[in-house]
Amino acid sequence: MSRSRHEFTVTDSETVYSGAILALRRDQVEMPGGATAVREVVAKHGAVVVVARDAAGQIAFVYQYRHPVGRRLIELPAGLLDGGPDESPVQAAQRELAEEAGLAAERWSTLVDLVSSAGFCDEATRVFLAEGLSAVATGEQVHEEADLTVQWRTLDQSVAAVFSGEIVNASCVAGVLALATADRTGAQLRPVDAPWIDRPSTFVGR
Repeated sequence: MSRSRHEFTVTDSETVYSGAILALRRDQVEMPGGATAVREVVAKHGAVVVVARDAAGQIAFVYQYRHPVGRRLIELPAGLLDGGPDESPVQAAQRELAEEAGLAAERWSTLVDLVSSAGFCDEATRVFLAEGLSAVATGEQVHEEADLTVQWRTLDQSVAAVFSGEIVNASCVAGVLALATADRTGAQLRPVDAPWIDRPSTFVGR
């Protein structure tokens, strides 16, 4: 005999903090068995990441300072979905690729979707594959991005950097390994407008 699945109903919710890029709320949630538990949730914008691969098979990385960890990290061009309601995820990715790496791309695909820290945060990231690259102006770069540099590596070098611990940024690790797997298996990549079930909406709609 099958039993119905429990619905985790929110009975009360309080916003504890709301800032420029995240909000913290405290939810009261009904648990199986009738108990109520407190869950603290960080709400954020969604994010986009770009694996930009040129005709020679090299991938563009950015090397930039990340204050929460106190050092520079090797990452893929990326940014928040903070361009307003009319900007689609792929348009945000195109914007970030131009701003951070000075690149545009002719061909775009959805490579992989990520939920970063589902235990306490609704942040979700879509990683795109961009090919058919050309150079464009980056525009003015400020704050940490003024110190940013662009590096190029082959896919094999990138995979090796993941396993050596040189690349540790989560979306960068996922993008590199997803591309390596897709190349090896011939996996069919999704279009840029493929459904994105976990795209965050709470922070934008607050």
